[in-house]
Order: sequence, then structure tokens, then C-alpha cells
Amino acid sequence: MSADSERTTETIPEWKKEEVEALVEFLESYDSVGVVNVAGIPSRQLQDMRRELHGSAELRMSRNTLLKRALREVDDGLEDLTEFAHGQVGLVGTNDNPFGLYKQLEASKTPAPINAGEVAPNDIVIPEGDTGIDPGPFVGELQQIGADARIQEGSIQVLSDSVVTEEGDVVSDDVANVLGELGIEPKEVGLDLRSVFSEGVLFDPEDLAIDVEEYRADIQSAVASARNLSINAEYPTAATVPDMLRKAAGEAKSVGLEAAIESPDLMDDLVSTADAQVRALAANIDDEEALPEELRGVEAPAATAEESTEESEEEQAEEEEAEPEDDGDDDDEDAGGEGLGEMFG
Repeated sequence: MSADSERTTETIPEWKKEEVEALVEFLESYDSVGVVNVAGIPSRQLQDMRRELHGSAELRMSRNTLLKRALREVDDGLEDLTEFAHGQVGLVGTNDNPFGLYKQLEASKTPAPINAGEVAPNDIVIPEGDTGIDPGPFVGELQQIGADARIQEGSIQVLSDSVVTEEGDVVSDDVANVLGELGIEPKEVGLDLRSVFSEGVLFDPEDLAIDVEEYRADIQSAVASARNLSINAEYPTAATVPDMLRKAAGEAKSVGLEAAIESPDLMDDLVSTADAQVRALAANIDDEEALPEELRGVEAPAATAEESTEESEEEQAEEEEAEPEDDGDDDDEDAGGEGLGEMFG
């Protein structure tokens, strides 16, 4: 160690060493550590935010030089946070994941008035509507800063949403005074997360600003699509085998019913189908004397949605066909009735 290094080490006050040690202990005690901007936050609101974070995260303030020294001493990738440790900042530590930390910090922000000389964080808008202020010089102040204001119905009203300061512009004295008079608080006060380090990854706020519900819906949609693809491609997995077996069983049953295979598993359905066909046929016979007693007066079973569709398609096809060449239908119907009578004795 050089003489210069020894002299530098000797001149470091004891309290700074203790502070760095405390900061290192803080950094090592949490899974996720971030740098937050605390500029412009009043002391009282900062204390309120500390209390809101209690139990899920901890805010630690110190000199930037000491924060950087502690980040470098840990030497666990945390030194990447040193580039964000400028201005009025603090460290925030949590065992929650970075997304949860970002969401909590954003939820803790509160509206606040903006002062003259500050930079507008977004477009400052005076909304359309009644200001509730009696006619007077204030209408001129509104018009002077660009608001579409008029005196109507005994009060000062803003006729349309009016942008009085664009994002990035400096707020003037006149704008600040008007906003204060109207009670408009165009900015949010809170802990702005600059960056967070967790499990070897450095996250920017843009990476963490996601819509949780939309993200969950996307995941659910992807899972459903993957499940359908697996089933349709007949690719068995632990999650899809039960559905594939049900699908195969349903298809096998349909084939068995269509082919009228006399299987014990299909007999009830086959009998029900045959019964429905007989009833439908009997309902179309006008001469009840041609029917056995148990089939007289029966009504045709209600058609299923599939049958109704098929019937509609058949009727449409029949309408498009040419008209029959002869009138032999009556004879055929009589013959069918006689045959049915003979069938049932």
C-alpha cells in the first residue's frame, strides 16, 4: 500500500466507516436493491412513505459518496447501481421481486401542486367545466395563460380542455397561481425508482412498468393455445392426456352410433335414437289407424340445433332443385303407411 493510500485511509472519519459498514449490511440483507429519487418530496410526506413501506421494503438515506462506496464494496453486481446515485437519492431494499417493488412505489405516489420554475412532468391541462368562481378578473388570468374561459350562467367556465403548459416546459408564475386557485395538482410526489438490481439482473423502470392483468391474460391465452395445439397435434403431455382421452372417447362413440354398432356402452343411445326416429316417422302419418295404438297421437321429438341446421340446408337445396316431373308422391305415401301398419301388426 502506498503512502498516499495510507494517508487517505487515515483521514477517513470513523463515522463514515461505520456508515459504510451499515450500508453494506443493509445491501446484503435484501434480495432486491434499488436507487430511488427523493427530490422534491417534503419531509412529512417522506416519513409517511417510510411508514407505508414498513414490513415490505426499507428506505435508506445517506451521502451519495458513501452509498457508492458501499455499493462497490459489496461487489455482487450492485456496483452497476452507482451510475444512478446522483442528485437526491436513497436506497430501497426488499425481499419482494422488482415488479412488486415498482408497483408498490407507484401506488404510494400522491398528487401535489406544482411551483413556478419547475418542469412540467406532463401536459398540464385545465379541464372543461365550471370553475365555481364568480365573474371577475380571474377570467382574464385564465385567458392569459391560454385557457378557453368565458363568463356564462353567472360563473367563470372553461369551454374546452386547455393545455396551459406542455410536458418539459418550465411552469410560469401565472400558470402556477391559476393552478393553485383552481386546486389543480398536476404532478405526483413519490419515490421514483431509477433502477433495481435483483438476482444478477439490472432492471430499468420501463422494464417493470407492466399491466399485471393484461400480462396475466396474455399468459392464460398462451397456455390455452399451447394446450389446444398439443391436443390437435396429438402430442401427449401430463396436462393434455386427460382431454385427449375424453376427445378420443367422444369420437369413438360418434363413430359407433353412426355405424349402429351394438356395443353395451352404446345400446342406450342407439335405443334412444331409434325411438326418436320411430316417433318422428309416426308423427308424419296422417292415418292413425295405420299406426299401432302406442304410437297414436305422439308428437315428433324436438330437433336439436344440429338437426335444425341440417334441415335448413336440405330445404334450401330442395328449393334450388328443379320441380319434379310427375305427381306420384301420393301413391308413395299411401304405400309407406300400409307398410308401417303391416310392420306393427
